[in-house]
This record gives sequence, C-alpha cells and structure tokens, in this order.
Amino acid sequence: MSEILNTLMQDARVWQGHQHIRTNQSAEPTGYQMLDNQLGGIGWPRGALSECLLNAPGIGELQLLLPLMQRLSHSGKTVFWINPPHTPYAPAFAREGVNLDQVILIHTEDEGDLLWTLENCLRSPVTGLVMVWPGKLAAREIRRLQLAAEAGSNVCVLFRERRYAEQNSPAALRLELAPGEHQDLRVNVLKRRGSWPGQCCSLAMHHRADLAFQEAPRIVQGPWSGQAG
Repeated sequence: MSEILNTLMQDARVWQGHQHIRTNQSAEPTGYQMLDNQLGGIGWPRGALSECLLNAPGIGELQLLLPLMQRLSHSGKTVFWINPPHTPYAPAFAREGVNLDQVILIHTEDEGDLLWTLENCLRSPVTGLVMVWPGKLAAREIRRLQLAAEAGSNVCVLFRERRYAEQNSPAALRLELAPGEHQDLRVNVLKRRGSWPGQCCSLAMHHRADLAFQEAPRIVQGPWSGQAG
C-alpha cells in the first residue's frame, strides 16, 4: 500500500497543501514562456485532460494552441479538431506554419458519436493533439474521457463554457480564459496537478483576428459503423 501511495504522490495525484510537487508526467510546452512559468514549467499535460473555459469563441484560444499545433503537426502527429463551433480558416493556419496535412476536422451527430470518436482519437498512436468542443458533459463522461486520455500519450484540450468553472472536474489542468486589453488573452489557472491554483497572466495574441473561425463546409462527418456503447 505504501508503494502505491508513494507512486501517486510522485505523480502529484495526491495533493499536499504544504508543498509543490513537481509531477513526473510528460508534458508539452505551451510555447508561451510566461504561461509555462505559471504552470511550474510543465505546460500541457500528456495523457490527461486539460480544460479551457471561456464565454465565447474567438478570443484568442486558437492562438493559445498554435505553438503546439505547429510543433506536433510538423513532427508527423495528427491534430484532431472535434465539433468546433465553426470551421477554422485553413489559409491562416497554413501561413502560421501549421502542416494542414496532419489536421483532421470532425463533426459528430450526437453525444454517443462524440464520445466514441473522442475515445478512439485519444487512444490512437498517431494522435498528437485532440481539441474538442463537447458542449454539456456529465461527470461520468469526463471520467470516461480521462481514462481514455491516460491510455494515450497525447494532449487533449476541452473547450467548455466558462460557467462550468464552478463544477468539479478530473482534468489535470483547468484554465479560465477571458479577453484582455490590446488583444491580450487573460489566463487564470483554476487547477493544475501538484500545486495551488490562482496563477494568472496576460498573453499577447497579435494574430487573433486572422485565426478566427470562418464558416465553411464540413470536412469529415459521422456517425460511423461499429460504435461502442
């Protein structure tokens, strides 16, 4: 039993209020040094869920993920977009250095289709990043996704409404996003594994308008046969 507890503590899954525990979990740098500093030098956790909570799309959340998309897409990993509110403007991402050959956009028909798709993306060895706009999720569904995330070694970011900030979540990282002055993006750390929350920073988003969502035809659409219940 003591060995299990020691392992959990080293992975920062048992929080100790008197000290910061640096997690052994692998992670991807955010590409923003100021934010990485607020996250204890960890960045986006791999094999775990991260949540970005915001009131409305188009405030700079895509720019926040841009360095990760650039890096993973050029390393041969697939970047999945699942149920974004609109289709992203592909030429802008190409100009910013994202390899569009490694980007897959998926729209699902219903909640069961979404969960099945997301779980399979998270478990796939080709996946580098999964970005999903899931809408309403029950706590049991988030736990189900967390288990799928743990089975893979990729980054999963859920974009959810800001009102869900008051709800408990098994996500390893929870960020509250809000627009700031001069196209800045205010990032408030609500939860991070192994330490206190409450860190806050403002990030310059110079290309925020260029990366705004654009209306366009859907690229991939479900449902597919053989869905798991």
